[in-house]
Amino acid sequence: MLDAVVVGAGPNGLTAAVELARRGFSVAVFEAQGTVGGGARTEELTLPGFRHDPCSAAHPLAINSPAFRALPLERYGLEWLHAELPMAHPFPDGTAAVLARSVGETAASFGPRDAGAYRRLVEPFLPKWDTLARDFMSLPLTALPRDPVTLARFGLVGLPPSTLLMRRFRDEPARALFAGLVAHVMAPLGGFATGAIGLVFALAAHARGWPVARGGSQAISDALAALLRDLGGSVHTDYEVKRLDDLPPARAYVFDTSPTALARIAGFGDHYAGYRYGPGAFKIDYALDGPVPWTAKEARVAGTVQIGASRAEIGAALRAASREGRAPDKPFMITVQPSVVDPTRAPAGKHVFWAYGHVPHGWTGDLTDAIERQLERFAPGFRDRVLARATAGPPELAARNANYVGGDIASGAVSGLQLLLRPKLTLSPYHTPHPAVFICSSATPPGPGVHGMSGHNAAKAVWKRLRQT
Repeated sequence: MLDAVVVGAGPNGLTAAVELARRGFSVAVFEAQGTVGGGARTEELTLPGFRHDPCSAAHPLAINSPAFRALPLERYGLEWLHAELPMAHPFPDGTAAVLARSVGETAASFGPRDAGAYRRLVEPFLPKWDTLARDFMSLPLTALPRDPVTLARFGLVGLPPSTLLMRRFRDEPARALFAGLVAHVMAPLGGFATGAIGLVFALAAHARGWPVARGGSQAISDALAALLRDLGGSVHTDYEVKRLDDLPPARAYVFDTSPTALARIAGFGDHYAGYRYGPGAFKIDYALDGPVPWTAKEARVAGTVQIGASRAEIGAALRAASREGRAPDKPFMITVQPSVVDPTRAPAGKHVFWAYGHVPHGWTGDLTDAIERQLERFAPGFRDRVLARATAGPPELAARNANYVGGDIASGAVSGLQLLLRPKLTLSPYHTPHPAVFICSSATPPGPGVHGMSGHNAAKAVWKRLRQT
């Protein structure tokens, strides 16, 4: 009998398996798809030689993850590549605000009226970032805070809605950039603790950047899987699990799945009926015959580029997708251009590029024209660079990754108390109604992103049980 079986080979499932194997437990992972990866995969979606990331591409949380930093992933081929700028936020007039590694460079891009306010916001936390990140990403209390005073100060700043935090800024560059940071998790700007989301992304950039993985996000998943095998664990792909009886006998079962799928497989009925899913995404992967022709020079050297002309425009796009049930006319978009720093991603002189906008949950329309009209505002002539495109709306995203219910790439609404207490209002989020069954997906704290911390935290709960039985 195995000690633990993990269902789902995304970053969280693989991390949970690695953490258990490191402690001497026998572990096997079962994945429905033909390769490991979940939200961290790389595939040729458009043309031969163009290697795209179907979901996550830039990794501020991965490089800052306490779980990943404790593992020797670089020995298994993971290499981080940094663009000249982690992120740029261009405006239609050709100017841009930037999120640079340097606090000073970032502050200067906001203009003199907001430079000081930005410094006062981030500089108190940056020297204690590693401890703060560990404490913040271990919530709820899977471990006692190492620096409870700094965590409390961070909570005072971050728990109110981001709209209050943005009142520190007087001009549009800082407000729009910060609104865009919050929108990375598809959260309404006025929601509880949304200030913390924006602040975490900013601090992550200043601490270690927003890199891409050489060769694509698949390198993260492949490194985790290789480490697991070296530790004695096994990985089984093309293995769909429909019920617990499909799995080999084990002392514990750990699910890197949506709460919906877990309830169906384990027979938990309506235990997670109250769990809410959020807006969907509409994503386009592009093969380009040259770099994106951004008007703003800063955007040409950034790994990630946010597209939203103002805080008001970003807020309107989020409201349309999350509350009004319609696709926005001017979608806020997150775009990533990996080949700016990684030439292995495309043939010589060519580029890969992806963009996504928010749409209502389960939306079945086509956002291609709206996305490309937005891109043309900031990069005139963009359409002329397109060699091929691969589009994926909510149905396609859900078919590609079962955790993206209704196209929700955050694996659950990041709003209200569900931002911190997910998938149930409990301080034991990794436990389920069955004492031997656990959940470790992005539906558990600390939530969405490629960071492995949900798996890391869940593994603590699992090994405590294994030691007691």
